[in-house]
Amino acid sequence: MPTSDWDKTFPKSAAVDHRKVTFKNRYGLTLVGDLYTPKAAPAGRLAALVVSGPFGAVKEQSSGLYAQTMAERGFVTLAFDPSFTGESSGEPRDVASPDINTEDFSAAVDFIGLLPNVDRERIGMIGICGWGGMALNAVAVDKRVKAVVASTMYDMTRVMSKGYNDSLTPAQRTQMLEQLSRQRWIDAEKGEPAYQPPYNAELRGGEPQFVVDYHDYYATPRGYHPRAVNSKNAWTVTTPLSFMNMPILTYIAEISPRPILFIHGEKAHSRYFAETAYAAAAEPKELMIIPGAVHTDLYDRVDIIPFDKMEGFFRQALG
Repeated sequence: MPTSDWDKTFPKSAAVDHRKVTFKNRYGLTLVGDLYTPKAAPAGRLAALVVSGPFGAVKEQSSGLYAQTMAERGFVTLAFDPSFTGESSGEPRDVASPDINTEDFSAAVDFIGLLPNVDRERIGMIGICGWGGMALNAVAVDKRVKAVVASTMYDMTRVMSKGYNDSLTPAQRTQMLEQLSRQRWIDAEKGEPAYQPPYNAELRGGEPQFVVDYHDYYATPRGYHPRAVNSKNAWTVTTPLSFMNMPILTYIAEISPRPILFIHGEKAHSRYFAETAYAAAAEPKELMIIPGAVHTDLYDRVDIIPFDKMEGFFRQALG
């Protein structure tokens, strides 16, 4: 059962009402979210935002911080756990799917658009990290969404199928698929999936800086949450299979004429994902680079996350 405790990694705002909600996606899975509503909301129906990410995180982390902050600025917002993770349903636990997780965003739009205080013609979307790519994929197909922000985004289908900076060779890809395919037999024989090693469990020295940055967020009091995959838990070994031949940004140009705002750190190892997605997108679009920021700075650094910019972007797009 979803907890009723405030177990977020950020403090509760006195300017916002909060309640736990549940809703189903198109596959019948029950998703759990946190709904944030401004206490000083004007009369009438409000613009709304649905938020999720990062990949392997839960709504008690970055997405909840984004949602609560934007609710302070007058939006009704919903941060949710994707299927199979956090408090949302789905077995086995901690498995991801580019299709189902894209659907999760549209299911969140279904839910928030039915609320009596929401104007369903004024709904936007925010995707963080790997869920930035999922949000873009969702908005390309879901014409109800009028604007989208992708913050410190990853294209998970690209990084899983091609490696960082597209460094995976065809031979390496073939070997990976061979291993994952055979893992299916092992899982089938045991009747349960095998899991990867725990994420961000410890640093041994010599790791790339972005791995250190991830550990600094997910494995320390700054951002640790026991339900997060990235906080010393793990994805199933075969999770990459459905990502290997499904490029989710194929139709990114079809988001137009609805606007896209990309936000990324100047020093983020993942910056190339946003730059190539920006190049592939059609107008109107904007790429905002945060000076000096690394990937995880845009998870929780409220001093540099451009909430003013996001508010103005959505006000212009949603009215």
